[in-house]
Amino acid sequence: MDDKLFDIKNDRRLSVYLYRMGFGMWLVYILLGASFLHPYVIYRTHCAIMCAILMVFGLSASMYYDYYHHHQEFEQKKKWLILSYMVLAGLIYFFILKDKPLPLDLF
Repeated sequence: MDDKLFDIKNDRRLSVYLYRMGFGMWLVYILLGASFLHPYVIYRTHCAIMCAILMVFGLSASMYYDYYHHHQEFEQKKKWLILSYMVLAGLIYFFILKDKPLPLDLF
């Protein structure tokens, strides 16, 4: 069974799967805001970050395919990729690294 799922240059399935998993995490994020799932509300931020990561990786894989097969779409998506990386970096900083001190005394 050699379906070459990770041949993202010639096969777009991996990017579609990553988008779908990201959308699923977004739905779980919305669902965790419901009152009957209140004990699990601590995982809501994790779902939001995983949603952003999966969708950015899906966009990256899709762009790799478009670079070789649809160059005009690649040029348009390039701007969105930069913006999504900046949003992802902001999410990681504000939710994970904000309260941790930076070790600047390495030497």
